[in-house]
Amino acid sequence: MAQEIPDIFKRVQENKKESRELKKAYRDALSVNGEYQDLVEELEALKLKKKKVEISIKDSFKEEFDKLEGLKLHIAGDNQLISDLAVKKLSEGELIKLVDENKVEYEPVFSVRFKKIS
Repeated sequence: MAQEIPDIFKRVQENKKESRELKKAYRDALSVNGEYQDLVEELEALKLKKKKVEISIKDSFKEEFDKLEGLKLHIAGDNQLISDLAVKKLSEGELIKLVDENKVEYEPVFSVRFKKIS
């Protein structure tokens, strides 16, 4: 018996709802636990201290971080270009395989996702 997409979608929605309810119950139990709350406050203080240290070190690496941001943009752009070219070549029936300097092979992976339209 073949399953239909709407039936599977409904099952996914129901499972997501149940998952949210279980997670909410867990968060509620944590919120009333005094020891947990004390640890959360201690963790926040440590995070703040860590952030201050990171900022002071980051200030001394300003030039390197500017270069890093530029590299991130170039990488994102090149990855988008690779993706666009791969879709074009696959739609033309061409087989695509990439190999890096360590002789590791890569092949394109595509997926279909659904997002709300309203």
